[in-house]
Amino acid sequence: MTTTPEPPAGPERTGEGAAGAATAGRDALEIAEDVVDDVARELDPAELAALERLDQPHRLLLVHAHPDDETLATGLTMARYAEAGAQVVLLTATRGELGEVIPPQLAHLGPEELAEHRTGELAAAMEALGVEDHRFLTRPDGSGYRDSGMVWLRPGRAAAGDDVDPRALTAADPEEVAGRIADVVREVRPQVVVTYEPGGGYGHPDHVRVAEATARALVLAAGEGRGDGVTVPWQVAKVYEVVQPAGELRAALRELAASGAPGAADPAGPLPSVAVPDEQVTTVVDGAEQVPAKIAALRAHATQVVLDLDAPVPALRLSNGVPQPLGVREHFRLVHGTAAGPFDADGRETDLFAGIATTS
Repeated sequence: MTTTPEPPAGPERTGEGAAGAATAGRDALEIAEDVVDDVARELDPAELAALERLDQPHRLLLVHAHPDDETLATGLTMARYAEAGAQVVLLTATRGELGEVIPPQLAHLGPEELAEHRTGELAAAMEALGVEDHRFLTRPDGSGYRDSGMVWLRPGRAAAGDDVDPRALTAADPEEVAGRIADVVREVRPQVVVTYEPGGGYGHPDHVRVAEATARALVLAAGEGRGDGVTVPWQVAKVYEVVQPAGELRAALRELAASGAPGAADPAGPLPSVAVPDEQVTTVVDGAEQVPAKIAALRAHATQVVLDLDAPVPALRLSNGVPQPLGVREHFRLVHGTAAGPFDADGRETDLFAGIATTS
């Protein structure tokens, strides 16, 4: 008589035991969800946070040099996209230790005290703009980069000073700075990145360094020049530089001068590097509804900005005292990626995320 062996009673039996019990009577989607959960539990917190960010349809990274730069140049844009539900991340390169303090009652602040004060101003400004993720650029050892300082050559044009602290941003290895920005790009995985044009807006050496380092960082983040086999490459879909159309800026300066605003710049005089030929402006963000948020954020940066809201032409002033128009739109130049509609009457994009699939 032939005897058929009994199947093993333990978990060794194929398809049964613990695994079989876990899948018995369940559909494929439920099983797949458990697998994903198991994988997630094996990730470290940073990796898990990166995966969770992918659930956010739109992710925007803005790279600026000092506290207040983000609000001055891109406050309307940040508030608009934060309000729309996008993941808006601000990366600030320094804490602004050498910023020129406007209020006399705060003139006593030394570099370290000023850095702490401006860090608080930035936190308040981000609360006003609705931005929850704001961080400072750090060195590999965790320390920060210091403000490099500047001098005014003329209204609207700055340059590096004579003495630069060895801990300053511009004294650091450019490749190191770019690598640290690339690390943030890989973590955040933004579809869109915004930073300065090559001249840094008005020539501040930290702005120029940030523009250069961000351009290099995007190459590193995409995988080129970084063969460590550990970090996951990330290709940014669209990259924008903050600019202003020269024609519109001159018109605003003429209006300021005609209004009798003290210290108004000569409308026919030289313009800062942020002003570009009108045809180079590819994108405009209408932030009329976000003006109150930007004003609140500007007020938070009280050491650096003074507002003239009751003047015939509303304006703001920096430490040089020259009034700048307070507009309701922010302008950009697309330097990587493809412009997509909707377009305004001048043929400019009206959405930084235009043409980007929300599933990416």
